[in-house]
Amino acid sequence: MSTLLLTGYVLIWPIIVAFVFYFLARGFLKDWSRARKDGRPII
Repeated sequence: MSTLLLTGYVLIWPIIVAFVFYFLARGFLKDWSRARKDGRPII
């Protein structure tokens, strides 16, 4: 594997992980706020 590809991989995967975490957190917060508004537990 070339150094350029390995460098690109190391620099890109944290960005991908950040996007996945962002969408998971956004969905959780949306569900949590809807549950609070409705007065029911989230679980």
